[in-house]
Amino acid sequence: MPAIVVLVKNVPDTWSTKTLNPDYTLHREGVDEVIDEINEYAVEQALRIKEANPGFEVVALTAGPSRAQEALRKALAMGADRAILLSDDALAGSDVLGTAWALTNAINAVGDVQLIVTGNASSDGAMGALPGILAEYRQIPSLTNLLSVSVADGVVSGVKDAPEGTYELRANLPALISVTEKTDKPRFPNFKGIMAAKKAEITVLDVAAIGVAAENVGLAHAATAVTAASERPSRDGGEMVYTDGAERIYQFLTDEKLI
Repeated sequence: MPAIVVLVKNVPDTWSTKTLNPDYTLHREGVDEVIDEINEYAVEQALRIKEANPGFEVVALTAGPSRAQEALRKALAMGADRAILLSDDALAGSDVLGTAWALTNAINAVGDVQLIVTGNASSDGAMGALPGILAEYRQIPSLTNLLSVSVADGVVSGVKDAPEGTYELRANLPALISVTEKTDKPRFPNFKGIMAAKKAEITVLDVAAIGVAAENVGLAHAATAVTAASERPSRDGGEMVYTDGAERIYQFLTDEKLI
């Protein structure tokens, strides 16, 4: 059966305090984690494409420790058909290149994958590079930052959001797409879906099972490295202007050499 693979990720909750480990990786132990919100939009699009194209199955895929299953179970509760967890200590600290390499090999284990759906950027890394790198590894077209998407007759099409405007894109399957939070709002899982997701069996793979050598992933073998980090400066309350507003703003912009 042809598959739509949707990538999901367990990330620290938006309201949690984020800190770094001594090696500059994000500290995750003991932090409340949830499915990345943008991934819910990706799951929604995958499900809508399946509903419009009977015969597809939706497979949720993530890489991470065992607790990452929570993101997969949210995808299952929404309506995904099955889920795969790629979990191996060798993956810890992988940069975007290593992560994409591991994921593309995990996708190979799914079978006949016609479409890969991702969010445009994760909330913890916020790089937005993985969709393009993954498409390059797989040598398939990528339609990124989509506001809307549809699939018909072996062709995926969508409207791309860009700073200078919007573009209408299309490509033959197989392909990869990434979506933004401006696409259709994610559905809320019903009680039946939640209970089924709790009982669902999740396939767990390690790097050996997907044919990835440990020396090609992980922090020690990353092609990029963070060499320094500092806390974001605190923001003050700013200045409130009650009278002579236009004049004060003009003077401020002049002093800052903005006009």
